[in-house]
Amino acid sequence: MKAKIYRPAKNAMQSGRGRMKKWRLDYTPGSARFADPLMGWTGSRDTSAQVSLNFDDKESAIAFCEKNGIPFNVQEPKERKLNIKAYADNFAFSRVRG
Repeated sequence: MKAKIYRPAKNAMQSGRGRMKKWRLDYTPGSARFADPLMGWTGSRDTSAQVSLNFDDKESAIAFCEKNGIPFNVQEPKERKLNIKAYADNFAFSRVRG
């Protein structure tokens, strides 16, 4: 069972960025999902996919995997690019009209 260590992205329904500082460890599914024939629900025989652990920093998540002998993959977050401009730039004569 392999683990994925990443920092979750901001939800589209959130305006703040407060809960994005923690790192998460999720286990990759060990078996394929299947559809229940009676209800049509999706199920799996692998219960480790339901477990997700939160850590304060990436190093502690890596240390947890190394201590327990869990193979892991670290996904670095993409840094956002800020395009800072003033409100007055909307009315400037040099503004490109598109």
